[in-house]
Amino acid sequence: MMNGKEYLESLRDNRVVYLNGEKIDDVTTHSAYENSARSIARMYDALHDEQMGKILTTTTEEGYQTHKFFKEPKNAQDLLEARDAIAQWAKLSYGFMGRTPDYKASFTAHLKAFADYYEGFEDNARNWYKKTTKEVPFINHTIINPQVDRSKPLHENKDVYVRAVKERDDGIIVNGAKMVGTAAALTHYNFVSNYGAQDLGDGDQSHALVFFVPMNAPGVKMISRQSYEQIAKTLGSPFDYPLSSRFDENDAVIVLDNVFIPWENVLAYKNVNVVNGFFVETGFVNRFTFQGCTRFAVKLDFMVGLLMKATEAAGTKQFRGVQANIGEVIALRNMFWALSTAMAANCETKNGVALPNLQYGAAYRVLAPMVWPRVKQIFEQIVAGGLIQLPSSASDFLNPELRPYLDRYYRGSGIDAKERVKLMKMIWDAIGTEFGGRHELYEINYAGNHENIRLETLKIADATGNSDRFKEFVDSALDDYDLNGWLNDTWVSPQKELVQK
Repeated sequence: MMNGKEYLESLRDNRVVYLNGEKIDDVTTHSAYENSARSIARMYDALHDEQMGKILTTTTEEGYQTHKFFKEPKNAQDLLEARDAIAQWAKLSYGFMGRTPDYKASFTAHLKAFADYYEGFEDNARNWYKKTTKEVPFINHTIINPQVDRSKPLHENKDVYVRAVKERDDGIIVNGAKMVGTAAALTHYNFVSNYGAQDLGDGDQSHALVFFVPMNAPGVKMISRQSYEQIAKTLGSPFDYPLSSRFDENDAVIVLDNVFIPWENVLAYKNVNVVNGFFVETGFVNRFTFQGCTRFAVKLDFMVGLLMKATEAAGTKQFRGVQANIGEVIALRNMFWALSTAMAANCETKNGVALPNLQYGAAYRVLAPMVWPRVKQIFEQIVAGGLIQLPSSASDFLNPELRPYLDRYYRGSGIDAKERVKLMKMIWDAIGTEFGGRHELYEINYAGNHENIRLETLKIADATGNSDRFKEFVDSALDDYDLNGWLNDTWVSPQKELVQK
């Protein structure tokens, strides 16, 4: 496993990243990425920490150390320990970095157990399992096509889809673009697939692909969105932007401009069935919801603490309505921790590995997008104008003429002005800045579009037989009576009483 220094060094590999029209030479030293890169490096260092390493790591079959979520789990205990490892890493960013290296272990840790699923590329799957458990690389993923014109059929957008444009003896040439590569500029590989591959017309299955591509492969280009880290550094200091200045997972569109993919990095080629099925058939959806639910629970831990401290500083913590709202956020926090525990404790075994319970995972996918806006709303209602009644920046406190006014008019209940403003600015960074706005959009769309996550929850109920059981439960109640009254002796029918009288 890499340590933090080795991780940062691994990013200096001539990758092509664009931001504000500029090609970035080194993401580890550029003001738009450097602190986020250091935040990830801290996670790699934690693997080697004497105390945190006990929570984070385990020994593989081959005898080397790996992150617990990277190794295939055999039972509920393995999953619970992996959950705690996920949480430990998430705590290092207070839950605000979601696509950390353990996220893609949701996919890679099952590559050996489900190797036979990848028809024709079984050995590749096994080799990538070995590679990822040993190296613990940072892999991002892009499975969604750019939003060019979704009113048109697939074949009319064919020129934008990632597809194989040429086959060679040693691999394939791919071309096209994918979105959204969260933290892509800070990762080692991009995992490329499709969310619902289809025939492009006339039997063309050239975009039915699953493969890995190094981020520095010739022809790979990352077009970053605006950097909230860089904005934070330009407009203020860590005092003003304590989250966005170090935890901005810069999202990017990935352009693959005639990129060569060697066969050893391919898991599916022109195979619609494999591409469409791996999401569910290999347990990927079980595991990414497990990781996502745990990370979200850690984030809610942080938000509960922020809300408590904000109301204490405002002198409102004893108000009944305020306490009720804090209790609601705590209840929501408890729900997601319970879901993560239930996913592990009620796991199922398939191909010799333990899969987190998919029904509870599907519940997380539907509930989290509703919960984050509600938590944000509670902050806006309870903390209210205190979030914008703030001095412009830390520089105001450093002005000796202005400082006495700040100390008098910005203090709180049992807290001085500097500490109160510091707290309020952290809350604002979490929910009100561009960084905060991105996080609301992120949590709402994290697990898929709002219709699909609900439709898939229904399909899971159908596939597991729960839909039939739910209806049979109702039938058992309907079968208790007919037009003439109750059909058993447990209850007394009113009609029978009237006849007797």
